[in-house]
Amino acid sequence: MNAHYLARKLAQAFVTIVAILVLNFLMFRMMPGSPDRVLKNPNLTPEMIAATRARWGLDKPLIPDQLIAYVKATVSGDLGYSIFYRGQPVTDVLGATVGPTILLVGLGEVFAIIGGLAIGAYAGWRRGGKTDSIGTGASLILYSMPYFVIGMPLVVIFAAGLGWFPTSGMTTPGMSDQPLLNQAWDLGRHLVLPLLAVTLGLLGGYSILMRSSIIDTRNEDYITTARAKGLKDSWVLRHHAFPNAMLPMVTLIAINLGYVVAGAITAEIVFNWPGLGTLTIHALSARDYPVLQGIFLLVAVSVVIANLIADIVYGFLDPRVRA
Repeated sequence: MNAHYLARKLAQAFVTIVAILVLNFLMFRMMPGSPDRVLKNPNLTPEMIAATRARWGLDKPLIPDQLIAYVKATVSGDLGYSIFYRGQPVTDVLGATVGPTILLVGLGEVFAIIGGLAIGAYAGWRRGGKTDSIGTGASLILYSMPYFVIGMPLVVIFAAGLGWFPTSGMTTPGMSDQPLLNQAWDLGRHLVLPLLAVTLGLLGGYSILMRSSIIDTRNEDYITTARAKGLKDSWVLRHHAFPNAMLPMVTLIAINLGYVVAGAITAEIVFNWPGLGTLTIHALSARDYPVLQGIFLLVAVSVVIANLIADIVYGFLDPRVRA
């Protein structure tokens, strides 16, 4: 990979992040519940309002003074203070919920990638067969179903009905005093159903795209040549078709990793999982704009970084991209 290609992609990512910062600043100041509207309280005297505006920096021009102050604070890691969580720093509020979301959706991504690529590759290689019909049909059904539609039957059947797993939450109250092994077992039981819902929700998209990519790849000349040499179909699939069919998958995987927070919202709400998705709903209900601003910034920047990584990986896998 040449330095010019890498520098161009880094510059594009930097410009995009700067644009996100500006949009994040302007958008949340036009929403109901912005700091200026919060001060419109009949119980506050004009002197109190003026003092508060001065303390928050709202008495200065929106652009450039407030914008520059916001960018400087954000770059230094200061995202403001939460309204709903009684003045806690937004970074602390986000930090307490990032871990559960990464645990849930990160594991879901890993299992969905492994399962989706395997199902899609085999279905595409055996196009028209029984495995293709069953695999593709199941993938289309899963791909069309949002997380909450998948999650609700899991709760009804395996939690409320059979009682195999807890219905909601991440841990059982009082487990913090138990031995570490018991805490891990309890966490695992709470994780099974939401993890299954996220995995099934992601698996369909990976399987469908991988099947299409394998079908396109199997008609290439090098596949025909490999078969003409007498190589086994399984060898040709693993060592010739699969690596080349992975190129379109890089983009989809990167996008899904970037939207790890946005996609977790419905799944976390169904299972009351204490992650960023649940935090988003609470912040919306309370019009806690500093927390919403932090979540939006986190999601947007994660998407940019994920696409940057995809571009770099593309550059390694396909020299034509670097041209």
